[in-house]
Amino acid sequence: MTVLTGWGRTSPSRATVVEPASADQLSEVVRTSPHVIARGLGRSYGDPAQNSGGTVIGSGHLSSIGPPGPVMDLGAGVSLDELLRVCVPAGWFVPVTPGTRFVTMGGAFAADIHGKNHHRDGTFSRHVQDITIMLADGQVRTVAAGDPLFEATAGGMGLTGFIVSMRLKMRPIQTSRILVNTVRTNDLDTLLATMLEADVHSSYSVAWVDTLATGANLGRAVITTGEHAAVEDLPDRLRERPLEYSPKQFAGTPAWMPNWALNRVSVAAFNELWYRKAPRHREGQIQSIPAFFHPLDGVRDWNRIYGDRGFLQYQFVVAETEVVRHALQKVSAARCPVFLAVLKRFGPSNAAPLSFPMSGWTLTLDIPTSVPDLSGLLDELDEEIVAAGGRLYLAKDSRMHPQHLPRMYPDLEAFRAVREQVDPGRVWRSDQSQRLGI
Repeated sequence: MTVLTGWGRTSPSRATVVEPASADQLSEVVRTSPHVIARGLGRSYGDPAQNSGGTVIGSGHLSSIGPPGPVMDLGAGVSLDELLRVCVPAGWFVPVTPGTRFVTMGGAFAADIHGKNHHRDGTFSRHVQDITIMLADGQVRTVAAGDPLFEATAGGMGLTGFIVSMRLKMRPIQTSRILVNTVRTNDLDTLLATMLEADVHSSYSVAWVDTLATGANLGRAVITTGEHAAVEDLPDRLRERPLEYSPKQFAGTPAWMPNWALNRVSVAAFNELWYRKAPRHREGQIQSIPAFFHPLDGVRDWNRIYGDRGFLQYQFVVAETEVVRHALQKVSAARCPVFLAVLKRFGPSNAAPLSFPMSGWTLTLDIPTSVPDLSGLLDELDEEIVAAGGRLYLAKDSRMHPQHLPRMYPDLEAFRAVREQVDPGRVWRSDQSQRLGI
């Protein structure tokens, strides 16, 4: 029995963790365990990869990586980090990456991850040709995009079966570098207008937002957009090895950090420094893939900086920009020490009933759990998001109220119908599915 948490280090629960060494062992565990759930690298922030009193199955043995090419055969336990080390030097890149490379392929599909290019390229599942999945009876099935089981599994948080492998369509690249443009904006209106304009011609875009700014500076931000660099874009010193890729972690966070380390004073100082050091306008800066896509991965165990009380990552999507404004106003008024706040723009949603993205704006906030009356603040935001037709991201959630789920995910019954067909006994179960009644 092992105590597990998500990346936010909240809501611990105890489960039996097993790591099957073969497909036969995996099938045996699934068929003989009353309740099971899959777990990759534990980067979901809440409790979807926990199973209190039950069994949690690791995917480490599913580590096969096929030859680099336009379509790659991947075991579900392969991490994005491992994949990039193989495919980038060969001239291929993943079609969608989140803010960390320490997620597995199975987890990426189960959460239907998105990246800085959703407005152009959609979610991870839209680039998967097919998946092989073990069902509750231990049988294995391969399903292609468009199949109801494929769509229910994309974003289904492991509740339809255990993903064994997939075929992922890759993106050709000439170099391992990104051409980055940076713009600093003074307020929310300018931020929104600038992002709308930038997204017309940018493949990747994201904004860091200063949540402690108030008044006329509410929503001041640093926007970065990017494109994959061609060989001719590189300086001479980089052209000799245009596809060189060697990500590193330069520091580690101590195992123990005081809960008061992140407070309004320290975060305000950080936010001011971060905002001021950004250029007002800069074009064509060359950055590495890790620096542009996965900056926090350079700090090992960075989630420890929040202390032993942990933190919540609160991510929502809405069509209305006023909800984003109100969220920033509420967070600032509550004096929440948020140093990581990210705004992105989503394109249309897809056919997967529990996939998170929909057309609009998504704001992500890392909030220490020590904030006074945090539950009340987030409950108020939940109500406004629901009323605006928005939703929260299940891969980040650790405290959503179950009554909001059907309104946030109007295709929930379509998901439940598929689940009833493939798992009528509810073998696949997580703390999250129990908490929300999924």
